[in-house]
Amino acid sequence: MENLDTFLTILYVTIDDLCKLHQLRLPVRRGPAPKLSVSELITLVLFGQWARFPSERAFYRFAERHLKAAFPTWPDHSQLVRQEHACVSLIEQVACLLAEQRPNADEELYHILDATGVPVRHIKRRGGGWLAGAADKGWCSRISSYMGFHVLMAVTSNGFLTGFGFSPASVHDTRLAETFLGARAFPTPRFPSVGPRSLVPYVADRAFAAEALQLHWLHDYRAAVLTQPHSRTKVAEPSPRWRRFMHTIRQVIETVSGKLHLAFRLATDRLHTLVGFRARLAAKVGLHNFCCWLNLQLGRPPTAFADLLDF
Repeated sequence: MENLDTFLTILYVTIDDLCKLHQLRLPVRRGPAPKLSVSELITLVLFGQWARFPSERAFYRFAERHLKAAFPTWPDHSQLVRQEHACVSLIEQVACLLAEQRPNADEELYHILDATGVPVRHIKRRGGGWLAGAADKGWCSRISSYMGFHVLMAVTSNGFLTGFGFSPASVHDTRLAETFLGARAFPTPRFPSVGPRSLVPYVADRAFAAEALQLHWLHDYRAAVLTQPHSRTKVAEPSPRWRRFMHTIRQVIETVSGKLHLAFRLATDRLHTLVGFRARLAAKVGLHNFCCWLNLQLGRPPTAFADLLDF
């Protein structure tokens, strides 16, 4: 178990090294100069995603009491939020770069592709809400019907999130995967969160089972997506041993999804802006990847977060 100062120092040094290596700088904007450097900002944004802080204001109050000595040029709360939103692309890049720090990446045999539902508003609440036109109604096996976003994730066998993206909740998994795999095959600065293209196959559930699309992804995007056949297709049913194997190797995605929802409060955050949701989602993914990497450095299971940090 790491104490607060040690954990924060390792997090800052790791992020600062990545920012210097990849030449990540704050965007040029009008007005007063930012009080925090890009490394300091991303460190604070990532650290503030722990479920120990029920909200962003709760984290700011905690940081004012305990972290001011480590960050001498401490900004006002509104300044911190504005700088976080201005640097959302940098936060997404760092989140993916932290996953590239994982050891033995060249020995991986597959990645897991799956989606999870993220509510941003009670589904029975009246009115349009803060994110009207962006979030909408969808269905997820974890929470049934909900109002929010559909988050697609690519996860390694030991729990690192190599890329992610999101859409309105009503968008089907295959449509989201089409954009995700296309952005990986043909990188664009508009989608820094998707991460680099995978050189190994993806293992997915039956929601991604579409023969025409799978052939299209393989030929056009060089992305092999392996699934069990859909129940409506006229093919031989896989053997029970094959089904158990597919379910076993996909268990890690449930663990990762649970960590994001519970350990980093993805299920309870209620964001009012689209850029705010982007920044928070990227920060949670970045903190998850850092904690996995730190656990491996300490000789612990990568997703053992409960006793990693002593507040």
